[in-house]
Amino acid sequence: MTELPKVALITGPTASGKSALALALAEARGGVVINADSAQVYRDLRIVSARPSDAEEARAPHRLFGHVDGADAGYSAARWASEARVEIDAAHSAGKLPILVGGTGLYLRTLLDGIAPVPEIDPAIRAEVRALPVAEGHAQLVALDPTMAAALNPADTTRVARALEVVRSTGRSIGDWRAAKHGGIGDRIELAALILLPDRAWLSARIDSRFATMVRDGTDEVATLLARADVPADAPVRRAIGVPEIAAMLGGEIDAASAAAAGATATRQYAKRQYTWFRNQPPESWIRTSETETSAQFEQLAILLQR
Repeated sequence: MTELPKVALITGPTASGKSALALALAEARGGVVINADSAQVYRDLRIVSARPSDAEEARAPHRLFGHVDGADAGYSAARWASEARVEIDAAHSAGKLPILVGGTGLYLRTLLDGIAPVPEIDPAIRAEVRALPVAEGHAQLVALDPTMAAALNPADTTRVARALEVVRSTGRSIGDWRAAKHGGIGDRIELAALILLPDRAWLSARIDSRFATMVRDGTDEVATLLARADVPADAPVRRAIGVPEIAAMLGGEIDAASAAAAGATATRQYAKRQYTWFRNQPPESWIRTSETETSAQFEQLAILLQR
């Protein structure tokens, strides 16, 4: 039987130490670090997204970090997955270990499991569906796609609207489209996945410290982003955690301490959602660890790579 090529995956909530472990592994194993964080793809946000520094990137090959311009509002999980597949194949061809690092679960699911080939939604249908109260949208979904309606929380505005617009626009359930996923690489690689799930108090302290630094050092990059006329107010890059808080400070609405506190709170809320997802959703073969020392994490990942 042909041995499948290995890919390392380091994931978990924000501020859990993923980047340090990825760099240590890349230096030790001759690896290529491939970003899987939706904020770190943007060129405009090195400090606010906690992207590796120039010095860190110089220590090992880094890919898909800061390669997307903030004005590009169409960047998606599907596009990232396509780019990640190219980088993984390139690393394997060069005899190097691909090391995926990041906590964006949608990116990882799309890369490993593939994407549902849902056609473009009719803009008129989308606008009409998104204007409906969630109760009315769910009632329509019950009539058109009862199986999906029963599977969704009737109060989940986003998922109900998505399911309804898909069935109305395509005539097929979103569940049928998802069953036809394609493009995933999970069956052609051997994944060694380590999920960092540190003590929450430890993580919270790291988030507070990190965000204070972001407010202190990241003001200029946010000011530069806000000054760009080609980046609209609703662009994804401007919604990244840290940007609205620093923007409010720059606008004189809050002071630096309040900006740091607000950003840290938003980050902790995001980390809580990530923590819940990574504890419960990935397969059991993705090893969970509460270790916080890079050396201990490295040993766990090294064992996974030897299997």
